[in-house]
Amino acid sequence: MARRSTILNRARLQRKLDRLPATAKSAIKGAMAEAADDIVRMMKSLVPEDSGALKESIGWTWGKDVPKGAVIAAVVKSALGNDLTITVYAGSDEAFWARWVEFGTVKMPAQPYFYVSYRANRKAAKRKIRKATRDAARKVAKGG
Repeated sequence: MARRSTILNRARLQRKLDRLPATAKSAIKGAMAEAADDIVRMMKSLVPEDSGALKESIGWTWGKDVPKGAVIAAVVKSALGNDLTITVYAGSDEAFWARWVEFGTVKMPAQPYFYVSYRANRKAAKRKIRKATRDAARKVAKGG
């Protein structure tokens, strides 16, 4: 269900990333967290609110650990391992109906909130992460 991203010239990128200090990685992590927050904020604004359980179950996490029963909207992986991997999810054991609301059932029409939010924010998220990476690389190149 989750969309996967592929990175071209991965070995060359890995060599460059190995040269980035921890401060640069923290700047990139900050941009990734901000982008994930934007996606989650939009998802929460679009989700139908009956009991509020589904709205409260929407979130993101570092790595791939999501609550049991959650639907995964997006996994952004990095060649650096789990420290730069974000998973956006909705649903849990208590709000197990997340996929039914998103895609609909025979008796209930779809009320999309999940992939709509991801698709609407995907380009802006990539832009933020690229900018943070570029700024961090420039800072490293200047000796900072």
